Amino acid sequence: MPPISRTVRIGSAHGLHARPAKLFAQAAKDAGIPITIAKDAGSPVNAASILGVIALGIEQGDYVTLTADGDGAESTLDTLAELLTTDHDAEA
Repeated sequence: MPPISRTVRIGSAHGLHARPAKLFAQAAKDAGIPITIAKDAGSPVNAASILGVIALGIEQGDYVTLTADGDGAESTLDTLAELLTTDHDAEA
């Protein structure tokens, strides 16, 4: 089965900074399958790496492409896409 990709728009008011990046990277790590995230047409990074995710400098409204490969890739991308489109800064 080929890898599955999905493009989503970032919902957090302050982008993917420390707290949302940590939530996202932890969820990607917990999935147990290879997942990458790329901003616009940039190079993909390991989605489970919080430093890699923060280094992308993702802001609210940016589009990112998630790619997952392995069992449960579709449901994993559903979960991660929901994390990215939610405004985690509104909950504080």
